[in-house]
Amino acid sequence: MDQYIGKLLDNRYEILERIGTGGMAVVYKGRDHRLNRLVAIKILKEELAQDAEFRRRFHDESQAVAMLSHPNIMAVYDVSHTPELDYIVMELLDGITLKQYMQKKGGKLAWREALHFITQIMKALSHAHSRGIIHRDIKPHNIMVLRDGSLKVADFGIARLTSAAQATLTQEALGSVHYISPEQARGSRIDARSDIYSAGVVLYEMITGRLPYEGDSPVAVAIQHINSIPLSPREIDPEIPEALEAITMKAMASDVNQRYISADAMLSDLEEFRKNPSINFDYTPADLLVTDGDEPTQIIGANTPHTVRSQPAHVHHATEKDDMEYTRPVSKGRKSSRISDPEDYDDYRESDNSRLPIALAIGAIVVFLIGIGAFLWFSFFSGAGSSQKTYSVPSLLGKTMEEAQLIVEEQEGDFQIVQNETVVSNLPAGQIVEQTPDANRRVEAGTIINVNISGGQEDDTDDSEKMPDLLNQDQRIAVKQLRDLGYSEDLGNLILEEQSSDEYTKGYVMKQDPVAETSLDDVDTITLTISTGPEEEKVTVISFLGMAEADARKNAEEQGLVVESVEAVFSDEFKAGLICWQSIDNTTTVPKGTSIRFQVSKGPDPEQDDPETSPSQEPGTTPTPPVETPDSGNVTPVYQNVKVELPNDGRETVQVKIVVGGEVQYDRPVDTILQVSMIPVYGNGVQEVQIYIDGVLTSTQTVDFGS
Repeated sequence: MDQYIGKLLDNRYEILERIGTGGMAVVYKGRDHRLNRLVAIKILKEELAQDAEFRRRFHDESQAVAMLSHPNIMAVYDVSHTPELDYIVMELLDGITLKQYMQKKGGKLAWREALHFITQIMKALSHAHSRGIIHRDIKPHNIMVLRDGSLKVADFGIARLTSAAQATLTQEALGSVHYISPEQARGSRIDARSDIYSAGVVLYEMITGRLPYEGDSPVAVAIQHINSIPLSPREIDPEIPEALEAITMKAMASDVNQRYISADAMLSDLEEFRKNPSINFDYTPADLLVTDGDEPTQIIGANTPHTVRSQPAHVHHATEKDDMEYTRPVSKGRKSSRISDPEDYDDYRESDNSRLPIALAIGAIVVFLIGIGAFLWFSFFSGAGSSQKTYSVPSLLGKTMEEAQLIVEEQEGDFQIVQNETVVSNLPAGQIVEQTPDANRRVEAGTIINVNISGGQEDDTDDSEKMPDLLNQDQRIAVKQLRDLGYSEDLGNLILEEQSSDEYTKGYVMKQDPVAETSLDDVDTITLTISTGPEEEKVTVISFLGMAEADARKNAEEQGLVVESVEAVFSDEFKAGLICWQSIDNTTTVPKGTSIRFQVSKGPDPEQDDPETSPSQEPGTTPTPPVETPDSGNVTPVYQNVKVELPNDGRETVQVKIVVGGEVQYDRPVDTILQVSMIPVYGNGVQEVQIYIDGVLTSTQTVDFGS
């Protein structure tokens, strides 16, 4: 049995069951006794907990992630860091992973559904990146799909630790190698754009039903991320819109500088595509190529390329070996062979009696030697080789012309800055919004850097306020934007309506009146329609009174109701075994899946006329023990909590009976969801306690009630 199950952490979190295991931690279902809610508890694996530095990073990163608050990010409630144990307490989600969801759908999603999901993923990444958190392990396995169609990204911070501990392609990274960015596989420095690449792979998989790269080993797959370009989505499925293909391929660009600069930038294109699926972004496959300035891969084994499966690609990457092993044509009926083979050379010589080929070969050797000599002279003696030295282009985005000039003056390369156009931008006026060549490119000394300057937003010169685009925005964010413009429900000029939707996530804006960019000068009232998620199926509750318990359960389940509990009570009106009370009145309309509680009659109370019976005692409650009086010889009873292990076999409730010293002190139905229940009983001295579940004796305990 798992050592943690049944354990109470920090006298607050009770561990109920194991629900998952990852590469770095084990996840348990637990109960927060302070707030009385179910939670997920992630405990760091013992083998990793031995490393003090790793534990410190685990704590620091988890504290940072706990500050994230977004509807598309799994909430972190608490973080514990003690010498004995490290764990994180998170919200317990009712759903399945995106990987499981895709498998249920046959591996491939409709592009509209994929658009719905990737938009939520990018919103989560935008929030995290704005707070300096990089996920570093975006994959369908770390994304949860909830019942209402919304997504939550999980495992923030833990993946960040993996990268912080080791920057190369180690064993810990192999499980996610199909979604890893080229710079992660290469062991280079990574940033938020690495998450964008991984999100692009997830989008690729959703719309095509396959991964961009496959291989016989994890390292083989990593090599393809660095050197290859995947088959375009429309070659797999021509029904995929061109614009969505363009977004996917730009997000997956091997050159980090050719990818989206931020999650917000990708969100902007996704929103434009959602509004107009036929839009043309004009991204080309050339955007995916790694530029000459990219550093060479240094972590690949010599034999690794032989393990790579062939992948359809648009570019053949020639190698030095390809150039050397030239295969010459041969006559029909003879096998192809290398010209470097001496036997082949004899055949070649014998095929032509002319001495011309020999002369040409000698001439080629002479030219080659002359070329080598010239190269060595210019490189090492004349100093001309210094002209080939290249310099890294500095990043000038977001800088003013004065700041940019100071940057290039402090760097080598004798760069010159030339201002071209003033363009509309969300950046403040006067800041650089575009530069050519891009930052980090390797160029020769004296290269001119052309820049465009921000002229401010397009409506900066317009005094009138414009209606913002609130479609598919979280209701809270949309309301705040309108409140800043002077519209609110309190003032009566903002109306919020609700409507079910299969397309929009619950709590997000699905309609707005007026439309975006409308001048608000003459607008008195703004109306937002908020999605309530997919329409819930309603049921009308019938009367279960007078039914046998088994019939009541069956009829309730057929109606789509969930029987939460059945309690046995005394009743003068109904015979024993019949339902005498229901928590929801008949004719009431409720959503399908609503819980209902029943009370079943035990017949009339035999002690109803007994004057010793307290009229305030409720049927079915634990009997009050006798109270000691000065003249009675009785000893005051002592209460103890008895631990009752509840079955985990599908039964929602069980009848628990506890007999202490031959006396029945507890006989009530108990919900099995807790799996363990602490029930108070009383007695004196050492007593035998028997526990029955559904009439079957399950355990006998000896309890010392003290003196």
